[in-house]
Amino acid sequence: MSASEGRSPLTAEMRSPTPLLFRRHSSGEIRNLASISSSLLPAFGTVVGDNTPTLKRFVIAPYDRRYRWWQTFLVTLVVYSAWSSPLELAFRKMSTSALLPIDLVVDAFFTIDIILTFFIAYLDKDTYLLVDDQNKIAMRYITHLWFPMDVASTLPFQTLYRIFTGKTHRGDVFGFLNLLRLWRLRRVSEFFSRLEKDTRFSYFYTRTCKLICVTLFAVHVAGCFYFWLATHYRVVDNTWIGAQVEDFENRSVWLGYTYSIYWSIVTLSTTGYGDLHAQNTGEKIFSIFYMLFNIGLTAYLIGNMTNLIVHSSIRTLAMRDSIHEILRYASKNRLPESLKEQMLAHITLKFKTAELQQEEVLGDLPKAIRSGIAQHLFRTTVESSYLFKGVSEDFIVQLVPEMRAEYYPPKVDIVIQNEISTDFYIIVSGAVDVLTNQNGMEQFVSKLGSPEMFGEIGVIFNIPQPFTVRTKRLSQVIRVSHNNFKQLVGPLGEDGKIIVSNLIQRLKGLKKEELEELPFVTDLLGETNVEALTPMEVPQNREGPVQEANRSPMVHTPNILPVRVILHGNRSDIKQKEENGGKLAHLPDSIEDLLILAEKKLGIRGTTVLMADGSQVEDINALRDNDHLYIF
Repeated sequence: MSASEGRSPLTAEMRSPTPLLFRRHSSGEIRNLASISSSLLPAFGTVVGDNTPTLKRFVIAPYDRRYRWWQTFLVTLVVYSAWSSPLELAFRKMSTSALLPIDLVVDAFFTIDIILTFFIAYLDKDTYLLVDDQNKIAMRYITHLWFPMDVASTLPFQTLYRIFTGKTHRGDVFGFLNLLRLWRLRRVSEFFSRLEKDTRFSYFYTRTCKLICVTLFAVHVAGCFYFWLATHYRVVDNTWIGAQVEDFENRSVWLGYTYSIYWSIVTLSTTGYGDLHAQNTGEKIFSIFYMLFNIGLTAYLIGNMTNLIVHSSIRTLAMRDSIHEILRYASKNRLPESLKEQMLAHITLKFKTAELQQEEVLGDLPKAIRSGIAQHLFRTTVESSYLFKGVSEDFIVQLVPEMRAEYYPPKVDIVIQNEISTDFYIIVSGAVDVLTNQNGMEQFVSKLGSPEMFGEIGVIFNIPQPFTVRTKRLSQVIRVSHNNFKQLVGPLGEDGKIIVSNLIQRLKGLKKEELEELPFVTDLLGETNVEALTPMEVPQNREGPVQEANRSPMVHTPNILPVRVILHGNRSDIKQKEENGGKLAHLPDSIEDLLILAEKKLGIRGTTVLMADGSQVEDINALRDNDHLYIF
């Protein structure tokens, strides 16, 4: 049994087009998915995969690369047909002399295309599946209007008449039959529709080119038909061109064509010089309808061009409006000049980097794609930051997609001293200054660059931010939410220990000026046993949290991030609480250790721990950050 026979026996009308977009086969390969028609979508529930059967032999996919090239080639022939058909109606000698051989060659190519159409798979509009059954393809093509119109627009009627009768007919009947070739213009419309969807081409220039083609075609057809009216009027001198050019019928074809196009353009543009104008009733009636048509065409052109121009400048208008709103707000509220400059810089940068903003670009994408992009952009930076050195692969994979990229202009405060800690940041590019405010004066503490981080001390210890962080130049940072970070660290006990260990090592290396802003750090470094927090052996390839839980299901993983509590001698010691708020300490692992810590901090040997509401603490795990505890 062959490989193809071993596949699932899906019928021809059950073939989904999606796998063919990526499959390399004899009929070509799709290299730009953006150019594929949006109608080629699989139905819900369709089985899509590598086992989907290929199209039947001799059947061509409608989005095949070589078939697309063939269609593009036919578009150039359609352009010739759109030019020659009205011209041959107006100037009859052109249809029997110079253009006749070219017409026959063009008709031959379209005859080949009619044959090819019997082998082109089509999309079922009900199931959105490709149908490659040749009988159904042929029946669909023959029973639709396309087949008779394709045949009628391809047959060389004048040549066939000459073959069967041996005579050359110079009447207008063949000129009007040649106008059936204008049916081919639908290919040009489809071609421009594909180009407008193709991101490789500028939408503005594609649309502009389409409008120019529409205008030129209208001018050409109107001019040729107007000349045809002049040649068929009974008094030649009483026509729009006969009054200006004697014996114009026997003059050069290009002379008459030039006069016709000149009149058509002057009328279309409503210039109206008056040198060429209608002389008889038939010409006046045609001019009336042509000018009415020009009103609609002009409205169509102006509307489209206005839309294109406004679309290209809409972001600029939005930015100007935002800047004016900021200036009015700053003036009304009498904001200082420094804040006004920061607001203007932020708005300007927002519009300049609009295409780079992660939220706007990734908002409509599936979660897996967003995660993959985030891993590609930020994973290296996260792994290089000190806080996450040595953590597991699982933690990095979960953390990176939760980050948000942000841009900040120079001299803008990202973090303000003493504000509530909600996020911390990792620098991707640029540089920031760390500042502290002492006695109303800002003092420089340090400078940070990629891949250093800031704000993590306030987030992890749940304290107000100890420093102000201000950008030195244009900087890109990735922001990590406080809540997301704690939710990720909770289940991953070993990673939490590594993070705390890295943080403590970092705190040990802080400068004296930085330590002065963190009075609790000295106590923390004295209390914390770094060796206890750091695993004795960190394997190179640790197992994920699921495997860890399966291996030790009874082991309880405590909260890794330190919980801070405030210790008081007793509840009646209100004066002490008002003066210094008690003693800040990190919660130990048991009540006994808490009593020992309280004796060290307060100098009181107690046996009972009470909450602020008088309830006795029996379970150490029930305590939360900033709980006030009273020792008795």
